[in-house]
Amino acid sequence: MSKKPTKSTAVAKAVRGSSSSVRKSAKSAATEINNYASALRWLYGHTDFERMRIVAYNNRTFSLERMRRLLEAMGSPHEELKCLHVAGTKGKGSTCTMLASMLQACGYATGLYTSPHLVDLRERIAINGQMISHADLVDLFKQVAAKEATLKEELTFFEILTAAALRYYADQAVDVVVLETGMGGRLDSTNVVMPLVTGITNISLDHMNVLGRDLPSIAREKAGTFKKNVPAISVEQEPSVTRVLDEVAQQVGAPLEYTGKQIDFSYRFEANRELGPHTRVSVITPTSRWEHLPVPLRGEHQAHNCALALALLDKLKAHGFTFPDDKVIAGLAATQIPGRMEEVWREPRVLVDGAHNSVSIQALIRALGAHIAYDSLIMIFGCGQDKDVNGMLKQVALGADKVIFTKARNNPRAMEPEDLAARFNELSGKVSQSAPSLEEGLKLAARAVSRDDLIVIAGSFYLAGEAKKHFTELSAQRVRK
Repeated sequence: MSKKPTKSTAVAKAVRGSSSSVRKSAKSAATEINNYASALRWLYGHTDFERMRIVAYNNRTFSLERMRRLLEAMGSPHEELKCLHVAGTKGKGSTCTMLASMLQACGYATGLYTSPHLVDLRERIAINGQMISHADLVDLFKQVAAKEATLKEELTFFEILTAAALRYYADQAVDVVVLETGMGGRLDSTNVVMPLVTGITNISLDHMNVLGRDLPSIAREKAGTFKKNVPAISVEQEPSVTRVLDEVAQQVGAPLEYTGKQIDFSYRFEANRELGPHTRVSVITPTSRWEHLPVPLRGEHQAHNCALALALLDKLKAHGFTFPDDKVIAGLAATQIPGRMEEVWREPRVLVDGAHNSVSIQALIRALGAHIAYDSLIMIFGCGQDKDVNGMLKQVALGADKVIFTKARNNPRAMEPEDLAARFNELSGKVSQSAPSLEEGLKLAARAVSRDDLIVIAGSFYLAGEAKKHFTELSAQRVRK
């Protein structure tokens, strides 16, 4: 009688690949990839930890050595690049995008690598705000597929994308690359680079089934991006997180500073005719003095992200970069990030946000209250099983007047809406509704919304991306009519 495979066995097999059949397909992949559709089929045929419910987190599944072998086979593009490396739990994408926008405005060809994407995979790889072309991505995937066959080991989804991005930036001879970590930091594929400076955004509970069940454990994974003699800057953190970051920085030999401590940082909230309600930040260092700059993104939390971006920018001055103040201000003001309090429909008003942990949900609700006038807040919420679900639901209960639980169609880790509703009732004593899909959730919301109410879709990037795509298609249908 054959033994039933355990979950851990199944995970290990998924990471290793399916032996000879995988290697055979890898050998033929380079010739089979002949257009964008076939390139995507090839990519999505690889292990994608972003979509897995159970992940064995170790240096075999998340192998930096495998990543280095791949990059060496591709000509070691990471060694040609000047990089800024940003890790953290909340605010990585916002920080990286503000930073890239300022660099671009100052005249530098700037690569920006972020994850996940909302609608189009190509959002992850951009230069000066322009996504990589379909043709370039197809060509890069063909290159990676050929090297995968040579290496005789199956790559992961994120390894492929990261290698393609680094090769692309080297080929395009960009001046600087802003790299956002994918998951964690210590074993993340982006951690093969030797950056000019490292940034750490707010660290909170997220990916707990992979990175650890408490803040110190998660902080240690993020601090794995520190390098000897490479300056690191962090936003102010919880005391338990600060202790870990300080300890790792000292062990590694990375000079570590914090905004609000060693780096002079302050912010204030105000409103005027030109910008409406907004936050302004001041960041002062021995080599820069930026005072009362408007933060382009809404919410108090974005002031901390903005200060980090400015402090990272300042560190580049030691490497010969120059930043005229007027260009910095213009670049910051030009920052645009989809999926952050983004209005996707006007009547009724619908916003999408990628908030996906308790801290970001709390920040979202506070930002809504500070920046947007509404009578009632209707939240359509869905999240992954690996998140701090109870923490998020408590924040939802505090901020939303009506809650509709649903799940993203393409997230295999998504919690069932009925389970979310039951847990929400247990935690808050409040009644909610559930819907099997986003479309059904929107129908429920439409029946309850009035003229001055606000519908917010949040809880995961998967759900935010699905909502953005839904309303983009709806707008296109209206135009055709």
